[in-house]
Amino acid sequence: MTTTGLLRDLVEQVGGSRVDVASLIPDGSDPHSYEPTLRDARNVVYADATFSNYALLEEHNVIKTLDANLRDDAVNISLAEEAVKYAAEIIPLVENVNLDTVWLGLRAHGDGTRYGATRTSAVLLSATDVTGPGEMYAYLTGTFGDTDVYFDSSDGFDRSNGYRDDTMSLPADAHTHLSWAFTEPGIYTVTLQAEVQVDETSRPQPLGESTFTFAVGVNPAEAGIPGAVVLNQGHADLTANLDIGALEVRYDAEDGGEHAQIAYTPEEVVIDVPSKALSEIPAGSQFAFLGRPGDQVHQLAQAVLGKHVHGEIDPHLWQNVRNAMAYVNLIRDTLISIDPDGAQEYTANASAYLRRLEETDDYVRDTIGRIPEANRHLVTTHDAFGYLADAYHVQIAGFVTPNPSTEPSLADRRKLTETIRTLGVPAVFLEPNLAARSTTLTEVAGEQGVRVCSIYGDTFDARVTTYVQMMRFNADSLSDCLGG
Repeated sequence: MTTTGLLRDLVEQVGGSRVDVASLIPDGSDPHSYEPTLRDARNVVYADATFSNYALLEEHNVIKTLDANLRDDAVNISLAEEAVKYAAEIIPLVENVNLDTVWLGLRAHGDGTRYGATRTSAVLLSATDVTGPGEMYAYLTGTFGDTDVYFDSSDGFDRSNGYRDDTMSLPADAHTHLSWAFTEPGIYTVTLQAEVQVDETSRPQPLGESTFTFAVGVNPAEAGIPGAVVLNQGHADLTANLDIGALEVRYDAEDGGEHAQIAYTPEEVVIDVPSKALSEIPAGSQFAFLGRPGDQVHQLAQAVLGKHVHGEIDPHLWQNVRNAMAYVNLIRDTLISIDPDGAQEYTANASAYLRRLEETDDYVRDTIGRIPEANRHLVTTHDAFGYLADAYHVQIAGFVTPNPSTEPSLADRRKLTETIRTLGVPAVFLEPNLAARSTTLTEVAGEQGVRVCSIYGDTFDARVTTYVQMMRFNADSLSDCLGG
């Protein structure tokens, strides 16, 4: 079993006729958000080995389905982490959304080994109390505009059921985006408690409880915290720190770099939700919990559309073909360890496929190299191409993420228009399986007279069915659309 179709293809190339490979996530589905079925769980039981990408690429329930149902004698490989031993190069995940308010998420920092945590363990962050002149909501907007509400002060907080209705679960060492909405201006406090649950049958272990202060549409000085650190830009996370067993605020005022965060205690911080964060509640039943359409709320937008839990490493290693080669070497050695009788076939298959990947790497490098340097700017909807940019000298101009909970504003469109116009890009790029996110980008591209072209990130479809096809298609598309 593999998690994705892309990994399925790599294992098939090495395993040949000696292996029967199935992917848990269907082609065309988003690995960041796919929810496994009972049939998926049943299929895992029969696997001799599983290969996941991990580095928090896959939805956490996918990983839990693998690890909970795999036989004790089966092999379980996390390719992104273990391929480093085979010279795979990893890069930090840096997210620069350039919001004009602070970008506020939730984080579980540390791997939790002191508590016995594994990659399937859960860190539970629960809202236990909110004070303020109005209601507070923290929610996530999915790929297709649906919403999941995690914290809701309007119906109180029920201690008797462990705050089940106001709890968000994260894997260890992970981060997620959220929108935070407040119905009235004023000073709010939000109390969160954190616990780590090693597995579904164990009692959660406490990590602490802390109160965070928000200044909503008022001067942060009104919070009455002398010398407070005011968070009004950049990237901040309300964080459960598993290394020290406490809650804190991790903050990067500049570019959203995951490795550059400063840690503050909750008591010394005020989170600014300024007047410019005032927005209208959009029409649609999925936003009815906020109030009536057209009413105004102060809101910190979640910044990145879709469910997007991630860690500190960019998990899309395969966009550099040299990293895919490291995956292949690891897959070869894993199959040999399980099936020594097939060592000769696995070695021969891997050698032949590595030669094809060498040729593919050369092809991608040469094809992209023909694009004029001034045109090598990638504008897309999904931040999945950092490795491609690093390996083949493409500049990431940005991934388009207007406030996902409202209709794109004139300012959103103006910012995107200015990016395309200033850079003079002849094309923007969309992943076929993420077309639902593309309305603003395609409209602005049409207005500016630039092409909308395809690029593949995480998954195959009927047109692209193998990894080699994908990388060659992406190189050709970049070259054709950017003037190679």
